[in-house]
Amino acid sequence: MTFTAWLSVAVICILGAMTPGPSLAVVLRHSLHQSRRAGFACALAHGAGIGFYAVITMAGLGILFQTVPAFRNIVSVMGALYLIWLAVRAWQAAGSSARFASGQGGLQAQTMMQAVRDGFMIAFLNPKIALFFLALFSQFVSPEFGWGSKALLAFTAAAIDAVWYCLVAVGFSHGAVLPWLKRHAGMIERLIAVLFVLVAGRVLYDILPVF
Repeated sequence: MTFTAWLSVAVICILGAMTPGPSLAVVLRHSLHQSRRAGFACALAHGAGIGFYAVITMAGLGILFQTVPAFRNIVSVMGALYLIWLAVRAWQAAGSSARFASGQGGLQAQTMMQAVRDGFMIAFLNPKIALFFLALFSQFVSPEFGWGSKALLAFTAAAIDAVWYCLVAVGFSHGAVLPWLKRHAGMIERLIAVLFVLVAGRVLYDILPVF
């Protein structure tokens, strides 16, 4: 694999990671209401989800999402339902003033696991990521590529995504930004809830028959 091919893939992955969407909102929620560490956990888990799709695309399994619409639609519906569930949680959080105290180790561990779960699932339940990698790798991955080169590309995609959202978590939890976010936490939660519902609705509208 040439450096030019690797750099091209890296640049496209950077642009893809920086595109705003539900993933950004999930990292914001965990950075705002839990901690910067929770934001990092969410970001790293999201990167793992991206890496998962990169690997299965390299292995040829990603072609299922392109050739078997029913398979892709099932995953998409699951993703839409998960977004609706996240929307309900965000709306409920908007009406609650409860926060996790720093000394509650058990609760901290629980919320960290929630951050990991949400970060991974928001990527895992989005089959469009597989289609993205299918289109991307078809342009740069040659048949003679060994698994070393393929693993490097998959790691590059996962690392870029994780690093970007870690930077996002740092930005959201910065001392100059976090107080303003906390003051408007209720409004932000409701906006996030609406965003999740709109995205889920669009996904379901594109999949389910309209009567």
